[in-house]
Amino acid sequence: MSTKDFVEKDYYKVLGVPKDATEAEIKKAYRKLARENHPDANKNDASAEARFKEISEANDVLGDPKKRKEYDDARALFGNGGFRAGGPGAGGSFNFDLGDLFGGAQGGAGGFGGGGIGDVFGGLFNRGGGAGRTQPRRGQDIESEVTLSFTEAIEGATVPLRMSSQQPCTACSGTGDKNGTPRVCPTCVGTGQVSRGSGGGFSLTDPCVDCKGRGLIAENPCEVCKGSGRAKSSRTMQVRIPAGVSDNQKIRLRGKGAPGERGGQNGDLYVVVHVDDHPVFGRKDDNLTVTVPVSFSEAALGGEIRVPTLGGPAVTLKLPAGTPNGRTMRARGKGAVRKDGTRGDLLVTVEVAVPKELDDKAREALETFREATASEDPRAELFQAAKGA
Repeated sequence: MSTKDFVEKDYYKVLGVPKDATEAEIKKAYRKLARENHPDANKNDASAEARFKEISEANDVLGDPKKRKEYDDARALFGNGGFRAGGPGAGGSFNFDLGDLFGGAQGGAGGFGGGGIGDVFGGLFNRGGGAGRTQPRRGQDIESEVTLSFTEAIEGATVPLRMSSQQPCTACSGTGDKNGTPRVCPTCVGTGQVSRGSGGGFSLTDPCVDCKGRGLIAENPCEVCKGSGRAKSSRTMQVRIPAGVSDNQKIRLRGKGAPGERGGQNGDLYVVVHVDDHPVFGRKDDNLTVTVPVSFSEAALGGEIRVPTLGGPAVTLKLPAGTPNGRTMRARGKGAVRKDGTRGDLLVTVEVAVPKELDDKAREALETFREATASEDPRAELFQAAKGA
């Protein structure tokens, strides 16, 4: 999402809540609208699907206190996307578009990356920090992979992940200097950034090349980290994978990445989930699928059949008389867990089983049946349609 879109969209209006709504009110409004507009409840309705995505986007921002504050601050400062500052033009002001200014930057909430809106505006107007003050540095994002069984993916699981990342060097306590006494970089005066003019009275910032954005220079570089203050470290952590994840889905765990420096935020952990196949069940969106064999007599005469479910007791479904091979029935609420906590359905496909061997009694019964239905031609409509085509 571009910065312009982030500022211009009225997420409060999308969820139908006031600007001073509590977290509980926002959560309640989201759940109600999500149920009403969920694609499963509005088959082949493109407008409902678009509405559902808009509702989810609004909840992603307003449901997170940090994102909500950044969003409120941005709208208070920029209104509907136009910034006014002293300069030429009517009333001593001029306008420019945030979308043009930031060039559609991508990143975290609203396209502001890991540092947040305060970092973007602070760097733009050259007020990111006082001279001689070393700035917090956000930790790196980490990506890992995990393979789950089919059941674990549906029900959720806690799994151990062993990860390697750059962390503060233990030999020098993250200072980069083996004596623990680095000096402030004279080029950036400890900010880790240098400013450059961009015209129109504005200045943009770049990482300082002399200290590589750290704000500090090691006079006696640490032999372990070579003066970077960071060293490779491995750790094992328990990660909760939510219920209902699908194969190749990427999950973001905030603050579970590499630690930040000088009070900076931790990076995020991205986990790519792989899901093993199941010998009985399959999956289609939020629904599970299963193929159930039935006998010819069950399909022709009808009856009740027991169907297995994933991790639960079997369910009994009524099979109508004359059920054709390949017909799909539905066991509601026996599928995968959705984001709102409800469950999809179990789609049961009937497969008429043909016996490979018959005893004398069964063969005699089928011969009698064949004689009784000899006047019926099941392929008559097929040939009729072929002639008319």
